[in-house]
Amino acid sequence: MKLIKHTKQVAIMLCVMLFALSCSDDETILSDPFVVAFENLSANLTSFESQNTVNLVYSETTNQTGTITLNIAETNAVYGIDYTTSPAAMNNEIVLDIGSGEMNTSFTFNKISAAIDENTLIEFEITNIAYSDGTIQGNSIFQFNSSASLGGSLVPTTGGPNQQDQVFVDLSNNKITTARRDSWDLGFYGGDDFRVAINNSIYMFAAALSSTDIDAVTASDTQIANLQPQMNIGQVGADVYADGVTGDIGTTAISEISATATNNPVYLINMGYEVGTNTPEVGSVDISNSPRGWKKIRVLRSGDNYVLQYADLDATTHQEVTISKNSAFNFTFFSMENNQIVDVQPEKDKWDLGFTVFTNVIAFGPEFGAYGFSDFIITNRNGNVSSYSVATDVSTYEDFSIADIDTSSFDLSQNSIGSSWRSVFTGVFDDVFFVLKDTDGNLYKIKFLTFTSDSGERGYPEFEFELL
Repeated sequence: MKLIKHTKQVAIMLCVMLFALSCSDDETILSDPFVVAFENLSANLTSFESQNTVNLVYSETTNQTGTITLNIAETNAVYGIDYTTSPAAMNNEIVLDIGSGEMNTSFTFNKISAAIDENTLIEFEITNIAYSDGTIQGNSIFQFNSSASLGGSLVPTTGGPNQQDQVFVDLSNNKITTARRDSWDLGFYGGDDFRVAINNSIYMFAAALSSTDIDAVTASDTQIANLQPQMNIGQVGADVYADGVTGDIGTTAISEISATATNNPVYLINMGYEVGTNTPEVGSVDISNSPRGWKKIRVLRSGDNYVLQYADLDATTHQEVTISKNSAFNFTFFSMENNQIVDVQPEKDKWDLGFTVFTNVIAFGPEFGAYGFSDFIITNRNGNVSSYSVATDVSTYEDFSIADIDTSSFDLSQNSIGSSWRSVFTGVFDDVFFVLKDTDGNLYKIKFLTFTSDSGERGYPEFEFELL
């Protein structure tokens, strides 16, 4: 059984597992045991430079004090020379204090030797819980190694019901990277093609104009007046002004940037919406606030670089910036609002899943249009991440193994998980889980647990995963 972070869910699973033992013949009720478990199963020694925090979680809030004893087993590493811990170990054991009124504890692993390599294995095992009814079960062993993460549970918080953050998850390293979703406007592709993405997490749209002179375009132009009503979220036909939902780089709203300058038109840009700031009713979201207005842009090429021209609609001059390709990343992100390059996604081979608000395409009767989705999951298509779903009437999550993988089902589309893991009305679907191939070809099964906090607020997803 895999223990998870939220006390409520841990308690439910423990109650189910111990149900048969919970009543004796005379119907005397027995209390549930107090369980301590590692939140994750492993960490890659190459994923951090000096320190790593290892979390342990409890099955219930503590009402007394106690201790947890961890035994250390080493392969090709020596305590005090290659690494230390805080608290310090004595005789290959660490003792962690249990305080009253707590839900978890942790210790710090300090890497002090560059000699730690792929042959190193350092294992921490829970060997004793000095606490009333303390029981060792579940995730009782944690490893530091140089392999992909064995799994665990992660909580990639998107910021609550305003979901102001995009969160990118690297499964093999148990690593989460967070960026404000309104911190960028345009993404300049680092691959072989010359493509520019728009920020669909704030509902941006782009439409080509007939002009190639950015300074000659004004808000009063007939073409702009005709386009603006069509380029809005929730509008029938607006999907043609949005980036393709599958993440195929060839389907960006802005056409491929030509080496011939005269082939690159000016684009009308709907800058989308500010992130919501109101506190909605529990279970609801407030994603969008005021419109961010309109801009005009033109993108050219200079050797292997992009040249971005941009301005407000009625401006008769423009700003210009050269943006270099960076092949280590899917995109180099730029903010026209702040006139600078910003950090958003990790390197292209260092993330697998993204939690975000998303501009999706849905049917409006017989026609299609653009519609905003919260609690949406993208996969790293440009990093060759693929996934597919498995119905629990085909296999349970617990029983699913590498022998059950259907290689023909893997889908490279970035929206292959999308919104298919949850209902905004009923919660996380319990009749489906997912299989994912990460950027390194590691295979994981993933089970989503919730997308709300214990109090019911949206924007707090949690999932467990396991290396196959």
